[in-house]
Amino acid sequence: MKTDLKLGFIGAGNMAGAILTGVIGKGFLQPEEIAVYDVNPMQSDQLAARYPIHVARSQDELIDRCERVVLAVKPVYLQAVLEKARPLARGKDFISIAAGWTFRMLTAILDDASGARVLRTMPNTPAMVGAGFTALCEQTTLSDESFAWAQELFRTLGETAVLPETLFDAVIALTGSSPAYVFLFIEAMADGAVKLGMPRALAYKAAAQAVMGSARMVLETGEHPAVLKDMVCSPAGTTIEAVASLERDGFRSAVIDAMAVCAEKSRAMSDKTQPKG
Repeated sequence: MKTDLKLGFIGAGNMAGAILTGVIGKGFLQPEEIAVYDVNPMQSDQLAARYPIHVARSQDELIDRCERVVLAVKPVYLQAVLEKARPLARGKDFISIAAGWTFRMLTAILDDASGARVLRTMPNTPAMVGAGFTALCEQTTLSDESFAWAQELFRTLGETAVLPETLFDAVIALTGSSPAYVFLFIEAMADGAVKLGMPRALAYKAAAQAVMGSARMVLETGEHPAVLKDMVCSPAGTTIEAVASLERDGFRSAVIDAMAVCAEKSRAMSDKTQPKG
């Protein structure tokens, strides 16, 4: 079977859908240049209903036909996927988005003898709305041309950074898992507003807008977050009272501790998912 498609996805979950939205919506690739395969046909069909992409009948067909393959399956299933992919991997680029799978673990299966080339990445869920952050591992076997292509692909989802793998546990804690922290913060603020009498739907909207606007101020002004915080905290005012309460309750240290345990879990996942055999 000839290689006639530019990009394939093994796995058709949320992140595969987010990447598809970016690459097609930004015109980086056309739908007819893309294929998807998932062991659950309903997952593939759902993506194909959104975009006129090709649905592969098997993993082998997808790898055969695609120049580059995004490994978008859950980490627990990745070893089986890689071992099945190995005999067809020669000359192919594989881009992993799986947490816990290090470059060394990926290349333990897709090694030089397989003829495959490998890149580890870590996107996050805000990619689903074009506001993501993706880390690309600087340790890779991709050619310079293919690495540049991968950077452009992930830029359709938001910001990117090329980082050493030693920082990937920190990346997972800071950008991979942090949307959950922010959602929790938004929910807590909305609960506080509801307690003060605000309708819940309006409370969620206002809290989310406040978080989005504050994040944009950090990005667009270039000011240190502490400077922006001080701009809001008038002497003897309402905001400094709220900030003092958060500090008394350990808000800052709670966030730092949460990131530390998240990074530790990431390291433990890498140990637990070491390829067997």
